[in-house]
Parts: sequence; structure tokens; C-alpha cells
Amino acid sequence: MSSPVNIPLESIIRFEPSSTPIYLQLSRQLINAIQRGALAPGARLPGTRKLAEALKIHRKTVISALNELEAQGWIVVKPNVGTFVIEQTGTIITPSQRQDLTTLAHYPARAGFSFSSSNLLDRPLNTVHTDLQFTDGQPDLRLAPLEKISRTYRSVMNRGIAKRLLNYSYVPGTPYYRKHLARYLNDTRGLPIRAENILTTRGIQMGIYLTSMLLLQPDDIVVVGSTSHYVGNMIFQQARAQILTVPVDENGLSVEALRELCQRRKIRMLYLTPHHHYPTTVTLNAERRIEILRLAKEYGFIILEDDHDYDFHFDSSPLLPLASADTDGMVVYIGSFCKALAPGLRQGYIVAPENVIHELAKLRRIIDRQGDLIMEQALGELLEEGEIQRHLKKVQKIYHQRRDLFCQELKTHFNSLLQFTQPSGGLAVWMEGIVPINLLRTSKNCEKMGLHLPHTLLFQTRKLTALRLGFGNFNEKEIVSALTILRKAMV
Repeated sequence: MSSPVNIPLESIIRFEPSSTPIYLQLSRQLINAIQRGALAPGARLPGTRKLAEALKIHRKTVISALNELEAQGWIVVKPNVGTFVIEQTGTIITPSQRQDLTTLAHYPARAGFSFSSSNLLDRPLNTVHTDLQFTDGQPDLRLAPLEKISRTYRSVMNRGIAKRLLNYSYVPGTPYYRKHLARYLNDTRGLPIRAENILTTRGIQMGIYLTSMLLLQPDDIVVVGSTSHYVGNMIFQQARAQILTVPVDENGLSVEALRELCQRRKIRMLYLTPHHHYPTTVTLNAERRIEILRLAKEYGFIILEDDHDYDFHFDSSPLLPLASADTDGMVVYIGSFCKALAPGLRQGYIVAPENVIHELAKLRRIIDRQGDLIMEQALGELLEEGEIQRHLKKVQKIYHQRRDLFCQELKTHFNSLLQFTQPSGGLAVWMEGIVPINLLRTSKNCEKMGLHLPHTLLFQTRKLTALRLGFGNFNEKEIVSALTILRKAMV
């Protein structure tokens, strides 16, 4: 009869404060030791009393743990003989291959297999949390109609329809939501569409990703502005497309440069943020919009229109999207409610001809089968009742006042350092340096004074020193405080 294995229990059995019962914590850690070869096949375990005394737990807890191990087939209990680790078949783990018991509590730090990593997808993560933080134009969550959204969401959950919406669905997005979203986009953006022209997404980035995966092949050429949204560029590069840039001036993307490029190269896609170009906030004028649509038809390239902040305009009615004038099916339009309501809701949409939506839906189903159908039903009801429209009308006035104050503070305190044009809409201001400014040092100085200035908002090259600073997430007092700190940091 073999002697019980001498297990340094203090090395491998660690009970943590948890909702998991003690007997399950014990059984799982013993299974871990068996799987990693620390407990040899056929090894005899100490008796229940000895285990209980060593671990300072009740003997019944040990018995429950061993019963769990036996039920799962990890041990064999031989009456009047003892409890033994199963005799494994197949590859035998030699003593030299067995792992040190002290390593059992740690998950592997690195994979044991090879795989490719991508520097293209590296992006700074905002891990700093301060009372004051600049964004690239995010809304103020304090203004979001959370109570109305929550009340409507609860109402949907309490109705019989919830059983259907919480089940699996083979159609991404509810027909009800897409129908009312189509009406909303027709009313606000002049898009003469139906529900069949809409695919719901988890925000604009998912829309860009799905569109790129469907419409781009390796080495396809995507044209963007000379300053463009880095996230979009990352997605195009991940799709193995080539990115070419054309200049952007006070009237938007240069049509002349685009035409010249079309004459020299075969372009697959043009990525635009025409309402307010990212990051410079300029609006693509009406004449250039018409010409870009004409060029798309003539040269056969796709226009991917990202309308990330169409809902916010202050000085006049906004220009309608290119998609509203597209009669040739060349535009794929992407938008969301992330800024209109709250970024974390992740409710976006793609508008395109039906055959494109049909193929995009196939891709959507394999990465996010159906989305949040309960939330879509709630948003559909809020659209039908006009709640979202009333909310946007209300916050429009607030953000208008904040833009005016923000720009006035810039004129007063940064006139000798920065130049800018007051944006007609959106929730951010683009400003360029008049004199040399070390933006990284400015960012570090801001951190010391309690203001977070993310590196993604800084644009500094040999020819350009600029910042894109959001004002929407600040109230009036915070605007003054943030810009006061920023001015002190620019030394």
C-alpha cells in the first residue's frame, strides 16, 4: 500500500474571500495540481481528517470537495484503502516535467504558441482619471436623458415582447427600431430610405470595420484627408489597404487633389467626415460635395461617409449628407447615437443599398449576432414618441452656449499662442500654434495641475502644431478652469 503523497498545502491551496464555496475552491485547486502534473497519477491523497486539520477547515468541507473530484473523474476512492489520483493513459508526465507547486496559482504570462501581433492597432488608452479631462468632442453625460431611457428600457423588459427580444435572432436589429430610425434619418438628414437600407451596429467604429471587411481587398487604395481620424486609418490598414492622403483646407477636402489622384491611380474608397472634418472641424462646402459625388460615379470609388456629430449645429441649418443626394448607390453612410445620447450605449447604424446591407448583415452576425434588441426597442419607442428629438433640441442650446464661452476664453487668453476658427457645429475646436509650443511637455504640465490632456488630441509635426479640444463634456465653470490650467501649462 502506497503512502499518502506529501503535499505542501500552504503552497497550492489558497482560500480567497469569494462567493465561491470553500469546497469548490479546494476541489478546483486540487484539479489544477493534477492537470499540471504536480500530483502524480496514482498518488494517494492524505485522509480527510489530516487535510481538514492542515487547511483549518471542517472535515465535511473536505469530504464535499473530494466528492466533487470523484464525480468529475479526477480521483478514485477505494474503500478501506484510500483516495488516489486517477491513473492517466497516454503521455506520461515524468518527474522532471512536473511543475513546481508554487507556480500553480499563476496563469501563464505568455502564450506557448506563436501568433502575429499588430502595431497598427496600438492606440493610447486613457487610464488617467481626473476631475478635468479634455476629450476630442464627447458629450456631457450629465445631460443624457438616462431616466427616460431607463424607464423605457424597464417598460420593454416588463412586457411580453421581452421574451422574443431576449431570444436568439437571425436578423441583426429589430424591424420596429429600423423603421423608426429610417423615418428619423429621413426627417433630420433627408435620407429617402426604408428599414431595409439600415444595419444597426455597436457604434461608428464597428460600422467602419464591417464596411472595410466587406468592401476592401489587400492593396486597395483608400483616400483620406491629410489630417484624418486615426481609428479609421487603423481599420483600413488592418484590412491591408493602402492609405493615400489629399489636402484639407477651410472648405474641406480638396476636390482638385482628389481628381488628380483619380487620374493617376485606381481608388477603391474615399473616407469622409464632411459635416465637420475630423480633426479640423471644417465643413465640406456644397460645391465640393456635388463634385465628389460626380467623381465617385465617374471613377467608380466608394464614398464612406462618417457623420459622427451631425446632430450638433449652432449657426445655421446643417448641409445635408452626401448620402441624401446619392442617386447612383456610391455612398455608404455611417452614424450613431453615441454622442447624441451617451458613448457607452454603443448604438450606431449603417445606411446603404439593400444588397450591401444584406452582405454586411452576414458579417455582423458572426461577430455580434443581434446586438441589444431590448435597447433598440426602447430607442425605437423614444424616436416614435419624439423624446430623442426633444432631447437634442434642449442640449443644442446648452452646447451652443458652451462653444461660445470656450471660444471667447480662447480669444482672451490664447490670442498670442493659438489661432482657430469658431466651429459651426460639433463639440470640439481645432486650434493651431502661432508660436512654437511643445505639446507633450504641455500635456505633462497639465497632469501636474489636475487636467488630463490625452496625446491623441495633440498633432505635432515639423510643419504643424495643433490641438483638437472638446468642450461638450465641460460645464461653464469647468471650461474656465480647464483653459486656465492649459494656459499655465504652455510655458
